[in-house]
Amino acid sequence: MGSPSRAGQSSIAIVPGKTDNRPAVPGPEAQELAARLSSNSVEALPEGGLAAQLDRDGPLRIKLGIDPTAPDIHLGHTVVLNKLAQFQAEGHQVVLIIGDYTARVGDPSGRSEQRPVLTPEQIDANAATFQDQAFRILDRSQTEVRFNSEWLRMEAEDLFSLMAKATIARLLERDDFQKRIEAGRPISALELLYPLLQGYDSVAIDADVELGGTDQKFNLLFGRDIQAAYGRPQQTVMTMPILPGIDGTRRMSKSLGNYIGVTDPPEEMFGKLMRVPDANLTEYWQLLLGADPPAGDSPIQAKRELGRRLVARFHDEAAADLAEQHFDRVFVRHEAPEEIEEFEIAGDGDVHLPAALAEMFGISRSEGRRVLAQGGVKRDGEVLPAEPLDYPVPELDGAVIQVGKRRFRRLRAGA
Repeated sequence: MGSPSRAGQSSIAIVPGKTDNRPAVPGPEAQELAARLSSNSVEALPEGGLAAQLDRDGPLRIKLGIDPTAPDIHLGHTVVLNKLAQFQAEGHQVVLIIGDYTARVGDPSGRSEQRPVLTPEQIDANAATFQDQAFRILDRSQTEVRFNSEWLRMEAEDLFSLMAKATIARLLERDDFQKRIEAGRPISALELLYPLLQGYDSVAIDADVELGGTDQKFNLLFGRDIQAAYGRPQQTVMTMPILPGIDGTRRMSKSLGNYIGVTDPPEEMFGKLMRVPDANLTEYWQLLLGADPPAGDSPIQAKRELGRRLVARFHDEAAADLAEQHFDRVFVRHEAPEEIEEFEIAGDGDVHLPAALAEMFGISRSEGRRVLAQGGVKRDGEVLPAEPLDYPVPELDGAVIQVGKRRFRRLRAGA
């Protein structure tokens, strides 16, 4: 892996331009490989560009830029990472750009308002976590990691030169900005600068291909404009589908609570995958596993196999087996899981159950009373009545308390 420098250089020397001796018509092998590499993508632009690049000698430089605005990645992020791994398997060089500098600007893609600015400490911590998680999918030895502060921490005259290579009218063409203008929402000058900075990343690392989600199409194509302005061969761009969350409608997002994290515990990952709507099963299989659901399997069987494969990928085969057993025990046979987190209660007196529920499960006392009244709390598998609310400690010592279908605690009396 390339050493990820964080030196605060004022600028970076631009790699000399490649000789672009592309044949007018790529050979059949290049066309076949381009079709295989662009499978599952939404668009690969310009048409025929990837095949022409593959027809020349030497590996391509495949770029993915990530702004570390959150500490964890979820399965939605892995759609693009899987595609990068596919390029790696064909011998091409992946360049992972950690946008520690552009994260201070904020990508306006898909936003109806300006993103909040993170502190340098938050950005550094998120960048470290993201790399660790990304290398669960990518081959670390074949990945060049760069921080764009290497070249974007530039002198003022270099920044002015970059800004002179685009017009405000061109920048305002993006759909996100048009929607904000129509709604009367502000657009900061900093946000207008973002596509130029991302485009300059492609110049600085000599990108041949850049990947991103469909919401990144404007930025990716704008990178071609910046490369041309610097007299460089233009990258091809590949947009990948955006994975819906487990609600089946909105994009997978931690803020929406419909995500599956790549570091989720095996039982949680498997259980969430079992909640994927039937209508989204084929999409999940194709984007996450690169295959169709097994022919003849029912939706529930296809979800189980999806869960087993993904848990095995991000944990191991043994964890996948245990996660499925946990699911069957808790959600099919409605038994308590084998391992239950313990909660200590006072060693004498009474336990006020709404207060204990609030502390155990992170809910309010009023919510605790409500779920009790609705029959949503069980003790050792038996539904607790709405009254009484207070129980002697010895009566609850060792009991398993269950709220809803998925939350369990074992009560233990303290000294």
